[in-house]
Order: sequence, then C-alpha cells, then structure tokens
Amino acid sequence: MILIVDDKSENIFALKSLLTLHNFIVDTANSGEEALRKVLKNSYSLIILDVQMPDMDGFEVAEAISGYSKASDIPIIFLSAINKEKKFITKGYTSGGTDYVTKPVDPDIMLLKVKTFYKISEQKRELNRIQESLKKEIEFRKQAQEELAASMNELRSVMEALPLIAFTTNKNGEIEYVNEQWLEYSESPARFPETHIDDNYVLAKWEEALKAGLDFNSEVRLKKIKSNNYRYYFLKIKAIKQKNEIVKWVGTFMDIHQQKTINELLEQKVKERTTELILKNEELETRNHELQQFAWVASHDLKEPLRKIQTFNYLVRDKYLNENKEAEMLLDKSIKSSERMSRLIDNLLNYSLLSAEAVFESTDLNAVLQEILSDLEIRIAEEKANVNFSVLPTIDAIPSQIRQVFQNLISNCLKFTKTDVKPVITITSDFVNEKDINAPAVTNGNYCRINFKDNGIGFDEKFIDRIFVIFQRLHTKETYEGTGIGLAITKKIIDKHNGIIRAKGVVNEGAVFTIILPVKNNNHINYQ
Repeated sequence: MILIVDDKSENIFALKSLLTLHNFIVDTANSGEEALRKVLKNSYSLIILDVQMPDMDGFEVAEAISGYSKASDIPIIFLSAINKEKKFITKGYTSGGTDYVTKPVDPDIMLLKVKTFYKISEQKRELNRIQESLKKEIEFRKQAQEELAASMNELRSVMEALPLIAFTTNKNGEIEYVNEQWLEYSESPARFPETHIDDNYVLAKWEEALKAGLDFNSEVRLKKIKSNNYRYYFLKIKAIKQKNEIVKWVGTFMDIHQQKTINELLEQKVKERTTELILKNEELETRNHELQQFAWVASHDLKEPLRKIQTFNYLVRDKYLNENKEAEMLLDKSIKSSERMSRLIDNLLNYSLLSAEAVFESTDLNAVLQEILSDLEIRIAEEKANVNFSVLPTIDAIPSQIRQVFQNLISNCLKFTKTDVKPVITITSDFVNEKDINAPAVTNGNYCRINFKDNGIGFDEKFIDRIFVIFQRLHTKETYEGTGIGLAITKKIIDKHNGIIRAKGVVNEGAVFTIILPVKNNNHINYQ
C-alpha cells in the first residue's frame, strides 16, 4: 500500500488517480501529523511526501518516520515545487528520503519511480521475512542440537551406569560410542567383541537387520579378554528414529551366562528324569499287566474252592440238617458269606479289568437300558418298583462298560429302598455343551447328561467323598447287601469315558446320580 501526504487535495487527487489506474492501493493524509498517525497503525511499501506543508513540513515528517523502527525502512519520495536548490535536495536525502522529485511532475517518470521503489520495498520486506525465518530456524536447530547433545550425554551417563555392555552406532551401523564394559571384551572401541565360532552368524544377521531397518535380538557367546572364556549374552539393538527416519542405533549385551548355565543343567536334569520316567512307566505297565493276570488267575483259583464250599454246604444242609434248625441257620449264614465272597471276587476282577485297553463304538443307550431292565425284571417285580425313563441318546462308548454303569446305578436304586414305600426310579437325559452338572440344557450339545433318581433312603451329603471310594460303605452289610465296589467301578468307567459322575442325596427322601458323557469319543483310548 502507498501513502500520499499533501496538504492540497488537488495534488492528492491527481497522484491517487494515476496510481490507482495502475492497480496500486493508495492511502492519503492531508498533514504531517495525520501521516505519522497512519504510519503507526498501517504498513506501507512507499510514501510520497510533499515538502511544503503548514505546521510540519515534509523533512520533519521524514525524520519522525525514520525514528520509528516499524517504518524506518519505508522508501520516501519527496515532492517539491519551490525548493529546487541543491541544499534542499540534500536535506531531503539526509532526512530519510529515497528520492527527490520537483514539480511539475512528469507522470511517466513518476510512475517508473513508484514502481521501482515499490518493488524494492516489497523485495526488502520479503528478504526481511526470509531473514527472520532463517534466524528462527537457526535458533531452533541450535536448540535441538543442544537438546540432542544433552540427551546423548544423559544416555552415555546411563550406559556407563548400567551393568551391561552398551554401545551406539550411526544410522549406517558404524560404532560411535561404547561404555567401559565393552573394553573387557574388545581391544578397540570400533570393533565388535569376538564371538564364539558357532555364533559367527549373529553379526551377519545383524547386518541384514541393519539394511532392513529392523530391531535385532539374539543370544551370543562373547570371549572375555582376560580369561579367554566365553560367556552367554543377550544382544539387543534398537533403532532411534526422528520423523520416521533412523538416525542412530542403541545396543546392549546383557549377561545371561548364569541363567543359561542353570537352564542347560535343568534341561539335562529334565532329560535324565524323562528317561527315568519312561523306564518307570514301562516297568509300571509291565507290573500292571502282571497284576491283571494275577487278579484274573487268583479270582478263578479262589472261586473254584469257594464253589465247592458252597456245593458241600448245600448238600450238608439239605441232607443232614433238616431237623436241626439251629445248625441249618448257622449253615445258611456260611452259605450267604460264601455267596458274598463270590460276588466280591467277581467285582474285584471287573475292577482290575477296567485298566485294559478298550474300543469306543456307537452305542444306543436305549438298547442298553432295555437289556438291564430285562435282566432285572424279576427283582423289579419283587420290589414292586416303577421305572420311568425318557428317550436316551446314542453316543460313542464301550458298550459292556456302560451296561455295567447302568446296572450298578439301577441296582442301587432297587437296593436302598424304604420299608412299605414302593420304589420309583426315574431316568432322564438331555444335552449340554459343557462338562458341568449344572450346565444349561441345549438341543444338540457336545455332552449328554443322564440322571438316575430314586425315592429311597437317600444319604447324608457329608459322606459324599466316600461314595465312590472302593470298599467304602455307608451302611452295614447286614442292613444292605453289597461289596462296596459297585460305585467305585462306576466312577472308574465314567472317568475312562472322559465323563464325570456326581451324587446328591437327602436322608429319607432319595438320591440322584448324574453322569455326563461326551457324545463323541476317541477310539482306542487306554487309561492306566
């Protein structure tokens, strides 16, 4: 913007029209005081100043403007119609003017001068702006350099204090700094420590990571200069970035020799123990097999003389004790004891055989239940029991063992009944997605849940831990027959099927036995 200062409005109008015609933005002032006020408020690229003005002439205005730091660089063209002498022209330049033009003004010459000084002013202003910007950039870089130097000093102080071998490299991987621990493994700060012959590949891998701009981690063995011994270290090199560009790498070697040595000893111990366990397992498997054979032979060998004892007892009772009631009663007790012993031997044999390998196959539990009810038909009739059941699913199972589970659980319901109360047995099933007794029922799940509920004598749940333990009984054998093995066998079979079994009971109200079995099971599973 150009400021025209003249006390004559006709002069202002003529100059303003000329400049406006050539696309200059023009401002005007009618006195020196007004011009000074406008210079303080606005920014001008050129001032055209009349010399002859009342109160304050152009020279005084120019001297005042040159005293303002904001306006001291504005070029000033003096206009004068009277003062054409050399001394006035000289005064114009010394008071801060850039040029001195006498009236009458040649429009073309005036226009050329305005364009020239306007352009010089704008260029000077742009140079000042660039200079100021450069000054700020220099200050910023200087500050950044000082901060970087401070950070590096701090980093080096930290590295010296760390119980690690520490170093830094430039972006090309050339070593710039190492701490004192480095010199225990390398004679030169510019050369990496010597590695074990089997670890020479580590530095090659680091070169690859450097070219790819990736952080690098690796175990490595370094040779200590004084002892010539190798120690295990963990090398970690991390890139330092500014504006997403790598400017430096910081690396550390952390001593892991003790930890590595202990791990190697542990691995050796584990290997030795694994070998021992394999041998022990093989020995245990052999002994289990021998024990199964012994149980089978012993049970058969025991049952043969027991069978003779039972036969002879029957003969003696029927042939010689018809009239001796007391002797007949004692012999009946002997016969019942031998029968109980026979059942015990059978159950022990069945329990021992559960460790043998078996094959899972698709099993219709409805068919299994019908077989059991058929076998127990007479007993159910004698007890006048009512057996209710819903449709059961088909699952992968070992048929003979699942049959034994059903038989044991239903027999239990028939055994532990209340006097003068008809037994009611309810068998229901549903599907669940979790091996959890309380899981919500679903339409098709991964597991089936089967409940065996009765209205018998029940049991106190404080004895729950004893129910599935072999030879554990909650009642005397005189009150309720049994060997204390049936539920232990049931538990072992369910475990072998990857299932669970739980029992709930209330004294004199009945009991519920719940089993959860997978619908699909792996074939050929051997549980020892």
